[in-house]
Amino acid sequence: MIKGRVWKFGDDINTDLIIPARYLNMHTPEELAQHCMEDADPGFAKNVRPGDIIVAGKNFGCGSSREHAPISIKGAGVALVIAASFARIFFRNSLNMGLPLLECDKAVEDLRTGDEIEADLERGSIIDKKTGKVYHTQPYPDFMKELIGAGGLMNWIKVRREHKR
Repeated sequence: MIKGRVWKFGDDINTDLIIPARYLNMHTPEELAQHCMEDADPGFAKNVRPGDIIVAGKNFGCGSSREHAPISIKGAGVALVIAASFARIFFRNSLNMGLPLLECDKAVEDLRTGDEIEADLERGSIIDKKTGKVYHTQPYPDFMKELIGAGGLMNWIKVRREHKR
């Protein structure tokens, strides 16, 4: 179960808005996190708390295929991104980095910045704690739950190798 406070963004949040190109010389999640969403919301990086959740409209993560975008989001402590839709490369990069994503149009439509929600990847549900409203989305298959639980693709591969020894 993921519990957190919502940060709401609109449609077409591209990778330059997630982590501006001027910071691509930084490589650690901690460095990138200091500038996460800076051009979309200048106060985001200073005010986001571990476990918070980004909720956005259509085409989240469009633009370049840089892995820095999901790294900066995860480094900032964001536990989940919910959007109406994701750019395909961003979707794949996020899962490879261990950042869970959910698509749910109705939740995106209803939720606002500051709302407290719970999301269950196992069941594919999102609960607005204020209203009690439940939104349904596609639950994650076992493989994806393992990959995210391991912290991303590279960690998942390491764990699998260790178990084979």
